[in-house]
Parts: sequence; structure tokens; C-alpha cells
Amino acid sequence: MTGGPGYVYVAALGGGIAAQAALSEATGEAPIPIDLRAVPRVTFTDPQVAAVGFTEKEARAAGYNARATTFPITALPRGVVSHRTTGLVRLVAEEGTDRLLGAHLVAANAGDVIGEAVLAVRFELTTRDLVSTLHAYLTWGEGIKLSAQTFTRDIAKLSCCA
Repeated sequence: MTGGPGYVYVAALGGGIAAQAALSEATGEAPIPIDLRAVPRVTFTDPQVAAVGFTEKEARAAGYNARATTFPITALPRGVVSHRTTGLVRLVAEEGTDRLLGAHLVAANAGDVIGEAVLAVRFELTTRDLVSTLHAYLTWGEGIKLSAQTFTRDIAKLSCCA
């Protein structure tokens, strides 16, 4: 009814905003704007598929000078110890600013990991921001940091937790 992507979490946001707007005169609260720039998409297959933002091709079509990097789950310590090494993390960033424009994951627990990329896209964080943020070692989420590092470093030459 409100438009936008057909996900339950988008509908719940729209419903909450509609209720808040209906009550705003009584409460005095300003209406909350809906922001659909960073909607996560998850397919619960095995491995899971999750994404947010642009693919490299979409970013270029939208006028960005985009670059992308792909990090194999075979290089993710959590994937190795879990014996779940099928998949990848692909990040798309804007050349020059390094702003994250999109993230695409095929991996076990990709749906749980995509949240960090959603925040990064929504709040215009850079790949440098992702790299300089501490990530717990031996987690699936560490794949986002390691993938961001591949824009400037050969991760095969890093020690654990680097």
C-alpha cells in the first residue's frame, strides 16, 4: 500500500510511520521520513544470499565511478573452522571517496552479516571506515572487514586478526 520493496520489514516501517503520523497532531511529534536507500535483501538458501545497495554495473549506470572487490569465503577464518567455505563477499565502492555503494554476500549466515553493510551504505561510510573498525576474530562479520581490506591489500599476506 505504501510502495517500496515488498519485504515485511519495509511494510512494518511504513505501518509504524503511518501510525506515528496519524497520532502526530496529538503527540506533537514530527512525522518520521521513510528512507529506502539501504534496504537489505536476503534469500534463505544454503548458502544464504544477502545484498544491499548497488552492484558494480548498477553503480556505473547511476553515474558513479565504481570499483569492486571480491573476497572468497575460503579465506575467511570462520568459514574455514566451520567447514562452510562456499561463497564470497563482494563490495562496491566509489572511486576517490571509497564510499561503500553496495555489498553482496553468498555465505552461511549472510543474512546476519548484511546489517553492517546496510549501516555503511545508509550512513555513507567508506571502506577505510570498515577496515579501521574492530571486528571480532573468528566471526562471519569479519568477512566485511577483510573484504574491505582487499581494495588496498593482499589479504593472503596478513596474519590472523589483522
